[in-house]
Amino acid sequence: MIRSELLEHLADENPELRPEEIEKILDIFFQNIIQRLSEGGRVELRGFGAFSTRAREPRKGRNPRTGEAVDVPAKRVPYFKPGKEMRARLNTD
Repeated sequence: MIRSELLEHLADENPELRPEEIEKILDIFFQNIIQRLSEGGRVELRGFGAFSTRAREPRKGRNPRTGEAVDVPAKRVPYFKPGKEMRARLNTD
């Protein structure tokens, strides 16, 4: 599902809201998750999962085109851990 499909689905489920209001709500939701993660925090949505960040150490990488070694700096990357309920629903037979 892409963002426009999500907006469309939310609009179908909430006809009392204008599309602009739904888009604003979705923007606020995502911006708050991004803001919290950028502060080093964690966002937990019960039944869905938890967003956090993980540290990556600096390392030597390789340019795939030239084969030349390049330094890759340390960085934080987003990480998602699905919740128990989501894992259960994904693994039903």
